[in-house]
Amino acid sequence: MCKLGTRYLRLVVIVGGLLLAPGMWAAHVNPHALNTSKSKSPKLSESQRTRRRMRHLASSRSTGGRSGSLTRASVSSSRHRYHERFFMSSFAEGITGGDITEGEDSVVRQAAIDALGNMNGTVVAIEPTSGRVLAMVNQKLALSSGAQPCSTIKLSVALAALSEGLVSKETEVALGGRSRMNLTEALAHSNNAYFEALGRKLGFEKVAYYAHEYGLGELAGYDIAGEQLGAYPDEVIPQKLGGVGKMCSFGEGISMTPLQLGAMVSAIANGGALYYLQHPTTPEEIANFQPRIKRQLDIAPLIPEISVGMAGAVQYGTARRLGLNFSEEEILGKTGTCSHAGTRFGWFASYANTSSGRIVVVVFLQGGRPTFGPKAAEIAGIMYRNLYDHNFFIAGAPTPAGAAASRP
Repeated sequence: MCKLGTRYLRLVVIVGGLLLAPGMWAAHVNPHALNTSKSKSPKLSESQRTRRRMRHLASSRSTGGRSGSLTRASVSSSRHRYHERFFMSSFAEGITGGDITEGEDSVVRQAAIDALGNMNGTVVAIEPTSGRVLAMVNQKLALSSGAQPCSTIKLSVALAALSEGLVSKETEVALGGRSRMNLTEALAHSNNAYFEALGRKLGFEKVAYYAHEYGLGELAGYDIAGEQLGAYPDEVIPQKLGGVGKMCSFGEGISMTPLQLGAMVSAIANGGALYYLQHPTTPEEIANFQPRIKRQLDIAPLIPEISVGMAGAVQYGTARRLGLNFSEEEILGKTGTCSHAGTRFGWFASYANTSSGRIVVVVFLQGGRPTFGPKAAEIAGIMYRNLYDHNFFIAGAPTPAGAAASRP
């Protein structure tokens, strides 16, 4: 009985101790150490670099990184916020109706028609060594007052910066943070920040001067019936619209025609001669065709600097879709994509650099979401394929009936 009483007494002491222990333990422990929501930071011995990295991650998570956990309603709201509505179709029928084709190269014209298909656009092919228009499909659109040049304006800006000695093809420009890029990569990938920086460095007066030198703001053709004039502003667009930077990256505030772009790229392809474009349409004009130089551009030393980036655009950059259909000859070009007032524009200007000569091809598309620069490049690739399959790039190939000019 005595042993049972002793065991009972020990049990009471143990249980009582357990009941009293939490209070006694709590009285001797720092309460702040038990607050798990605040204890992590003080316990970590972080470097300043680590703290900056954590703040960066937290910031990215609170912005772009949250998309994975958004509710359906907020996703819908977010998409609606950035959704752009287009009111023009990217497709059209009967676009060649009314085209005047006498004097055009029949092979080139058919290649352009087949490549364009039912896309709402135009294709202009030019012989760069004479300024002769070999084919102009959908002439109503090709001869219109033009549209925003989008990123094709970067060709003009690049030549201006090279002319002023501001950059070479290897010069790297700081794009913010630790990011840097040279002219070749900026052309190949159509980097907007790079050309905005060039535009701000050049200033509007120089940018506008060179743009006019290269034929913007004036008629590109010589007595081409129905040709309308693009527009180049007399002063820089307001800063709220992006100022000179947006003019040099997107062509904001500028209206350029396919013929103007074709004349400028022809000058790059031939070494600097800016020809009047001519589109002979009568037997007399065909028989008496003579090239007419508008002016000689001092860009011959600059062409190797710019051509590497144009080749890069086709090989691995924004125009690489051209290679889906054609890779037998070297093609150099520049894409452009932008939109205005519910219409999306897709540009691609290029030339084939072949042993038997060169041909300039400009594709301009307008419409909705299916319209963009890489699509225009793809169409150009189909056209080059068609030309190649019809022996167009073979030296001495016979010129089709109805085209008096020799092959480029």
